Amino acid sequence: MKLKFNLFVLFLALSCTVFSQNTYVFLGSYNRDKAAESIVVYQLDTLNGKLTKITAAKNLINPSFLTVSPNGKYVYACTESKTPNAGSVSSFEFNPQNKTLTFLNKQSSGGENPVYVSVPKSGKWLVNGNYTEGSVSVHPLLENGKIDSIAQNFQYQDGSVHKERQTRSHIHSTIFSPQFDYVFLPDLGADKIRCYQFDETLKQPLVEAPIPFTKTDPESGPRHLTFHPNQKFGYCIEEMSGSVSVYQYENGSLKKIQRINTHPDSITEGFESSDIHIAPDGKFLYATNRGKENNIAIFSIDANGLLTSIGYQSTLGKHPRIFAIDETGKFLIASNVLTGNVIVFKRNPKTGLLKKTGKEVKLENVSCVQIKKI
Repeated sequence: MKLKFNLFVLFLALSCTVFSQNTYVFLGSYNRDKAAESIVVYQLDTLNGKLTKITAAKNLINPSFLTVSPNGKYVYACTESKTPNAGSVSSFEFNPQNKTLTFLNKQSSGGENPVYVSVPKSGKWLVNGNYTEGSVSVHPLLENGKIDSIAQNFQYQDGSVHKERQTRSHIHSTIFSPQFDYVFLPDLGADKIRCYQFDETLKQPLVEAPIPFTKTDPESGPRHLTFHPNQKFGYCIEEMSGSVSVYQYENGSLKKIQRINTHPDSITEGFESSDIHIAPDGKFLYATNRGKENNIAIFSIDANGLLTSIGYQSTLGKHPRIFAIDETGKFLIASNVLTGNVIVFKRNPKTGLLKKTGKEVKLENVSCVQIKKI
C-alpha cells in the first residue's frame, strides 16, 4: 500500500512539472524610442495559438535580435544595432512567475551593427556577429546571467563580387553545430561560411578549424544556416541569390549537394531572402523572402536531405526578417518589420502547409521572434 502511495505522489509531481511548463514568445524590435517597449514577451496558448502579453522592457535602442538561454532564465539581445559608432550585447533576466524582464548588463559587441547572438547548450558563452564591420566576438557568461567582457574578437576584411554590397566581410549569423563543437559564420560580404572549432573548456574557445571556410556561389550572400535534426545535413539561406544551398555535414565539413530557389522562376531579381528553419520532425523546411515577395517558401525534405518546393505562404505583412517554430512543431510565428505585425500560423504536420490562427499582435518595427518552453 505504501509503495502504491509513493508511486501516486511521484506521478502527481511529474504531472505538475509537465503541466506547469508554458511556452513564451519573445519579440525584439528596431525601435529607436527609448520610452517605447522594445522587447515584449507573450505567452503562447498551445491549443489555439493565442498570444497573451506578459511583460516588456524599455530604455534600450534597437534590440534587433534575441536568443533565450537554454534554461529559459535569461534573454540576450543585440542592442544599438544600426547605430553609428555603437554596438552592444545586453542581458535580461526573465521571471515568468513574477512576469518581469529585468535588465542585467551590457557589453560592447566588438563591432558596429550586431545582428545575431547565440549561446551553446551549456549556457556558458555568447557568440555575436557584427554585420557592418564584419567581425565576431565571444563573451563568457556569468552564473548570474550577466555578460562578461570580450574573450575573443575576429575581424575580417575580404569581400566578393558585388561592387556595392560585398566590398568587405559582413557576418550575418553565428550558428553552433548540432554537437556544439563548431561555430559557423555565414559571411554575406565574402560569399563564405566561415568555421571555427569550439572548445568551451578554453579561455578563448574559438580555435582554427581544419576547414576554415566553405566558399558559396558568387553573389549568393549567405545569411543564416540551420541543421537537420538528424545532424547529417546543413541548409544555408542566401539573401542575395534567393536560394537555399543544401550541404552534407560531418565534423565541421560542409559538402554542397543541392541548390534550390526560394521563389518561382517568374521572379528573376530583387531577392531579399532572410531566415530559415526546419520543423522538429525533419520533414519540412521553411525560408522567408522579403522585398516584393513577403512570404514563406515551404519545402519537403527527403531521406537524402534534398529539398522539393511545395508552396508559398504570405506572411500577411511586409519584410519578414525572422520567424520561429515552437519545439512541438505545431506553430510557426513570423515577424514583419515594416508593417510591425506578428502572425501565428498553425502548421499541418502532414502537408507542411501553414494557416493563420489567433489574432496578430503589433510591435513597431518588430524584427525578431524567439519561442521557448519554460
